[in-house]
Formats: sequence, structure tokens, C-alpha cells
Amino acid sequence: MSKIVQEVVAANKKYAADFGEKSELGLPPARGFAILTCMDARLDPAKYAGLAEGDAHVIRNAGGRASDDAIRSLVISHKLLGTQEWFVIHHTDCGMELFTSEIIGDLLETSLKTATIDADGWKNQTTEGGSVAGKYINWLTFKDNAQSVLEDVVRIRTHPLVPAYIPIYGYIYDCKTGLLVEVPAASQAGQVTA
Repeated sequence: MSKIVQEVVAANKKYAADFGEKSELGLPPARGFAILTCMDARLDPAKYAGLAEGDAHVIRNAGGRASDDAIRSLVISHKLLGTQEWFVIHHTDCGMELFTSEIIGDLLETSLKTATIDADGWKNQTTEGGSVAGKYINWLTFKDNAQSVLEDVVRIRTHPLVPAYIPIYGYIYDCKTGLLVEVPAASQAGQVTA
């Protein structure tokens, strides 16, 4: 068993020892909203959005993008669990701005091991065990953070399974200050239309 596994299991035992009333939390989120955000370890949606356990759905993926799977989760969040407002929250200094679908496809073609980045760009440390499968995935990278928030809000807003009465807000979390900064064009695009 790795050190990480041991640490996680020990932390879980400590957490479970004081679980108490959390066992009574309802399935639907108590505050009735969902957040789509990035998986970046620097982001703690519970802290930056003032959430307690059971308050909201938090959907995370690389970049906080409105992928098919993220939209699937949002639709379930509303249709079966009653959320009535959604937030798309990207963040500053996002790793998704550091590469393109072509770059990651090329890296994966020659190696599946972790790559490194320096002033000259991304590099594989080995050339063994790659696959061309990475060239057939849209990695949803971006160069303009505010534009990507707008695109994601528009994609969600115009999806045929998303009700027009759900407001969708667009924000960028600032990793240097901890503040949520609204992307006005995104929030405008996400306004209720019915």
C-alpha cells in the first residue's frame, strides 16, 4: 500500500469518526444550484463559494469545460435533483491554456508517461508505449479564458436538454486573490430566456 493510500484511508477514518448528522443529508442539494469548474487542485469550490456538505452539486473536469459529460451531469442535477441555477467557473493560470489538442495528441503518440514543460515547450521524457488514440479526442483547450467561459455558457444555454428558465452565470476564479470575477458577456448569454 502506497503512502498516499495510507494517508487517504487514515484521513477518512478520522473524518468518519465525527460524521454525525451528515448521514441525514438529503440527496438533492440543499441550496439548489450546481457549479461546473476545473479539477485544478488550487480550487476549493466549498471554500470559494461558501458551501457546506450537501449544499450544491460540483462538477469538475480539466478546464471546467461544458463537455458532453458535464452537460449530462447538469441535466441530471436539474431534472432529477432540482437544481435551479448553474455556475460555470474557470480560473486564472489554467493548464488548459498551455497546450493544444495537437500538442497533447503528439505527446501521447510517443509516450503515455508524464511529460514536462520548459521554455521550449512540452517534452516527453521517454518514447515508449504511446498511442495515436489521443489524436482523436477534442481536449477542449483554450487560449482566452473569458472567451472559453462564454463559449461554455452558450453551449449549455443552447443545448436542447437545458431548460430556458435556468440562469447560467459565468465567472473566473482568480488564483492570486481568491475572488470570483464575473464574465459579463457569459452571464448575459446565460440569462433566462423563457
